[in-house]
Amino acid sequence: MTAPKWFTDGFPHVWLPYSQMQTAPTPLAAKSTQGCTITLEDGHELVDGIASWWTACHGYNPPHVIEAMKHQLDVMPHVMFGGLNHEPALKLAKRLADLLPGDLNRVFFVDSGSVSVEVAMKMSIQYWINKGVKGRSKFVSFKDGYHGDTLGCMSIADPEEGMHHVFNEVLFEQFVVDVPRSPKQLEEFDAFLAKHKDEIAGVITEPLVQGAGGMKMFSPDVLKNMCETVQKHELLFIVDEIFTGFGRTGTMFAIDQAEIVPDIICLSKALTAGVCPLACAVAQDHIYEAFLSESFDDALQHGPTYMANPLACAAANASLDLFEQEPRLEQVKHIHQKLRNALTPLQSIKGVKDIRILGAIGVVQVWDIKDTNWLKKRFVEEGVWLRPFRDIIYLTPAFTISDDELDKLTGTIEKVLTQWSEL
Repeated sequence: MTAPKWFTDGFPHVWLPYSQMQTAPTPLAAKSTQGCTITLEDGHELVDGIASWWTACHGYNPPHVIEAMKHQLDVMPHVMFGGLNHEPALKLAKRLADLLPGDLNRVFFVDSGSVSVEVAMKMSIQYWINKGVKGRSKFVSFKDGYHGDTLGCMSIADPEEGMHHVFNEVLFEQFVVDVPRSPKQLEEFDAFLAKHKDEIAGVITEPLVQGAGGMKMFSPDVLKNMCETVQKHELLFIVDEIFTGFGRTGTMFAIDQAEIVPDIICLSKALTAGVCPLACAVAQDHIYEAFLSESFDDALQHGPTYMANPLACAAANASLDLFEQEPRLEQVKHIHQKLRNALTPLQSIKGVKDIRILGAIGVVQVWDIKDTNWLKKRFVEEGVWLRPFRDIIYLTPAFTISDDELDKLTGTIEKVLTQWSEL
């Protein structure tokens, strides 16, 4: 099909994410979305297996969310949050505080996941400054971790295996250590924190699943031990639930499985059901209270233009309605079992290294992915939308996906992987 005029006119002027523009395949032209289907301009339909980078938890165009946004568009699509408040934001803040454990009561709204992590880092550094503690400006993060693409976030990513090693010479110097999976590693982690305690502003992790680092998983016990060790040394523990939050791992938040309360939690992606940008960093009361004084210098020095955008907050509130009204976590449990039944046998395919399943996340890891573009092209030819990266082919579908759609996704992975193994 000849590309539409809007595509031929506009494509020479865009810069795509994580793409070598000189050699990358031309992207597909999307026309519409509905449920778990992406329709292209040529009429070709694709079953989406990754929910648009893990965001569309209720599927595309969920009617309740769309109606809430239409109403908010008529009333007030945006107003600044400096000196003004509005109902969608305050209602959402209260609902998030009620959902989260412990004293995670103070919500700072931003417009992207990366910025929520940046804010959490700024909160942590300024927390110690406000308490009169000097020298605590570094962070401890973990190998295979990813927390976003801004400068602060890049500095806490894996410096060798991560996507930002080209910037290593200019990034802030941080501590990146192994996830303490074994008793010996936990002892080493404990000793490391004891040695560097006076330099550390906070410790940050993705709970249970390190998403963009390759869908590496660890148990709730590991997360619990990690948190308790950090808090034993009276350091701040930050959890990045941008990927895992809102049901993806089988509970509303991954931290629920470890029964922990971090000092700060970062949320985004599925927060608005994938319809518009919104994120937040939610802090415990004791973090917030360190910023209270008669000095303006002690206030949190951050304020995005579109923070607490009313349209996005309306979408987030409507998404939370669906979690309350629909059996989303039961659907995740069903998806988990379907993925386990369908993907586990793929371990026998030549070149497959590992199969990992948690909640509505299914991962097939291979020894050498060979040609990512070949895999992507074959998946599209088979009518599914999957984006293999690093050494994995993964599924993170909408929780509302039908059995037939999920069977198509897993069956296509089996078919294409079998062909791939013979290349």
